[in-house]
Amino acid sequence: MNASRTFGVILLVEDDALVRVQIADALRDAGWNVLEAGSGERAVVLLQSGQQIDVVFTDIQLAGSLSGWDVAEQGRTAQAAMPVIYTSGNSVDRSRRVHDSLFFEKPYNPLEVVEACRRLRRADI
Repeated sequence: MNASRTFGVILLVEDDALVRVQIADALRDAGWNVLEAGSGERAVVLLQSGQQIDVVFTDIQLAGSLSGWDVAEQGRTAQAAMPVIYTSGNSVDRSRRVHDSLFFEKPYNPLEVVEACRRLRRADI
């Protein structure tokens, strides 16, 4: 089901292609435009492209030299109040997370992530 209304643009950062496709499909079906990045480095390029990004949804542990923490910090440098949702399947130190963000432990329910994105977008954190 494709929603007729577009909620905004989500930058989805996930290095596991199967997980990325699953959550991207759920977000698109819910009416979001999704930019996909398979690495932190690609995510930073998208963040610096000047395109409007309304929410960042990022895995914390990514292939490459940049983590999800780094991606979020870059996003918040560009837009101080950018909503960020983190995810991880491993025990991670969450002390580095940016203010006013959410965390989902893997495996997560894609519909819960969709709803969290809607709440964050409406709240304009």
